[in-house]
Amino acid sequence: MESNIILIAILTVSVLGNAKSVAIASCILLFVKLINLDKCLFPVIDNHGMFLGLVLLIAAILIPIANGQITPTNIKAIFTSWTGIVALLISLFTTYLSGIGLQYLTVQGHGDVMPALILGAVIAAAFLDGVPVGPLITSGILALGIKLFHK
Repeated sequence: MESNIILIAILTVSVLGNAKSVAIASCILLFVKLINLDKCLFPVIDNHGMFLGLVLLIAAILIPIANGQITPTNIKAIFTSWTGIVALLISLFTTYLSGIGLQYLTVQGHGDVMPALILGAVIAAAFLDGVPVGPLITSGILALGIKLFHK
């Protein structure tokens, strides 16, 4: 019952904050619990949800390449510009942070920080016109900070 209250609170904040993806995710989890399929679906979502979500996200990002909007000429031009090189370096760093964040949340078992990560993402979506896709990077920054300053 407590988990339902927390999910409803996250749903409420995400609706008020216009964080649609968080609201939809909360609704899906509440619905799965409502129809009593949580015992069989939660382990599947827990084990494969991150991977499937990343696959869909990357597929959406690759659409301009798939539909021909980005050509080999465009690719050559971007990798020979300072913007492209900086984008590559930042991508390397944020992807590294996402990996650390995933390890921190799952393998190291610090999922208890997730409500704070979600709330930060919802607040950023509501007031800073952000898009709440940053919890993995955020947890990576947190894990890196803890590693650097907690020796």
